[in-house]
Amino acid sequence: MRIAKPLLLITTPIGVAGAIYEAYRQAGGLVILMIALMSLIAVAFGTLIHTIRREAAEEKAKQALAANASEQS
Repeated sequence: MRIAKPLLLITTPIGVAGAIYEAYRQAGGLVILMIALMSLIAVAFGTLIHTIRREAAEEKAKQALAANASEQS
């Protein structure tokens, strides 16, 4: 995993850019649909990640508040 994760982080965007270029070369305007689909998926992932992080922060704040309340009692 020490080698695979950085390798994937580098090669994936390069592969996507190459795929977009080839799609433009072969299908022309249909590349817009491909970019729109990838953008939609990216927004969905971003929303999901943001929601998970927000809920985790809220849970952590509740636990800290409960811990402080139990210490003061």
